[in-house]
Amino acid sequence: MNSALERFTPRQRMYAAGLGIALVSLLAGYGLSTLGGESGGGDAATDTGCEDVLYWYDPMVPDQRFDEPGKSPFMDMQLVPKCAGGDAQGAGGVSIDSTLVQNFGIRTAEAEYGVLEPEISVTGTLAYNGSEMAIVQPRAGGYVQRTYGHAPQDLIARGAPIVDILVPEWGGAQNEYLAVAATGDEALTRAARERLRLLGMPDSMIASVARSGRPQTIITVTAPQSGAITSLGVRPGMTVAAGQSLAEISGYSPIWLEAAVPEALAGNARVGQPVSATLTAFPGERFAGRIIAILPSAQDASRTITVRAAMPNPGLRLKPGMFAQVMLAPERREALLAPSEAVIRTGERTLVMIAQEGGGYRPAEIRIGREANGRTEVLAGLAAGERVVTSGQFLLDSEASLAGIDVRPVDQAPSGASEDRGSDDADEPQTYRATGTIERINANSVTLRHGPVPALEWPAMTMPFASEGPEQLRGFARGDRVSFTFVQASTGPRIVSIRKTGQ
Repeated sequence: MNSALERFTPRQRMYAAGLGIALVSLLAGYGLSTLGGESGGGDAATDTGCEDVLYWYDPMVPDQRFDEPGKSPFMDMQLVPKCAGGDAQGAGGVSIDSTLVQNFGIRTAEAEYGVLEPEISVTGTLAYNGSEMAIVQPRAGGYVQRTYGHAPQDLIARGAPIVDILVPEWGGAQNEYLAVAATGDEALTRAARERLRLLGMPDSMIASVARSGRPQTIITVTAPQSGAITSLGVRPGMTVAAGQSLAEISGYSPIWLEAAVPEALAGNARVGQPVSATLTAFPGERFAGRIIAILPSAQDASRTITVRAAMPNPGLRLKPGMFAQVMLAPERREALLAPSEAVIRTGERTLVMIAQEGGGYRPAEIRIGREANGRTEVLAGLAAGERVVTSGQFLLDSEASLAGIDVRPVDQAPSGASEDRGSDDADEPQTYRATGTIERINANSVTLRHGPVPALEWPAMTMPFASEGPEQLRGFARGDRVSFTFVQASTGPRIVSIRKTGQ
């Protein structure tokens, strides 16, 4: 070999070496490609776990399909094979490999009955009690002789003097009355007394004139009730006419609380419902009250309705105009509940993904109600004991849509669904018991001053109760101590039975 190479010139030896290197590289590349092809083909056949693969896809972008396996162009992960057939799909659901269930963090929870208490928190302000407003007017015209130093927003007690008015025309009429009374003629005396009444003179002044024998032309106008002077229109020396408004006095014990409830939550408010309020002026304290009216119109700008509640105000600590944070506690009722995170809102309908007993998952349409504390009330479409997916449900819903799996309609829920349970509960409303004192009786209602009702978290208060008719209240009178039972109807509390205490 060496002797043969020695016969080549240097240039020929260089060409021979280059040819040899090229031949070795070609043989090595062919061997590696053959080895790689054999091993790669075997892996591709075994990794899919499917006898027949329809296509590969990225679970994060399930609408994009690929004809061959490989790495996803969207995420740092391998494409997932879509297998043909499958037991779960055949049963009306979508199947997910157990490894993917763990990797995707798919979790389920059981739908079960429970009590949903969505406490509604709204804002409100304190206001004067409009049902306890008095307008002070004189019965006769005259001249203001004296005022008593009152000013708007002053507190005034019932019977306190407001103004002294001189009524000149009373002098002549009183002298005539005294002259007639001196004659002893009873008929003329009665006629003269009636004339004094028609002139606006109170009976107490007429009796004082008859007793003293001297005319009295100055009348003192007093406050007809306790409260705050919200309007004062009288000054010394001015002339007033009969029926002219001199002052307005508004009470605020109990005080009104007017809360703005969003229109969407208006159905959760009802007359007789208890409320509680907190105020920045009294941190750590909670004030209880009860709704007495729901105003008939909504505010156009804020889309809220005004709910009016009455609250006790001992010591007049609560002042009109104070800001309050108001909590409304709806009626307690048992309902079928599911985790709120399991609910899928598509805009057209509401779905949940149900874990089937035979394996796989299936979408089901539901109707929902209130929501509170991470749980949603299911009105129809789901049964107690069914398991709903709470994590990964959007991935499963997308997979079900790609596979063309039908959504279970609301009316095909298993027996024992929430709508059946709800109708049974509605037929048997809960009854509450209390004791109290009758304050007022009408034809179809009775107003009771009752003690606390712990089951409803009601404090002691005075409130009206509807009755079943006049027959139910026959034999009762104002001031009777009674024991009674009632139910919370949609129109307010209604008496079921009532009897006098001790009978």
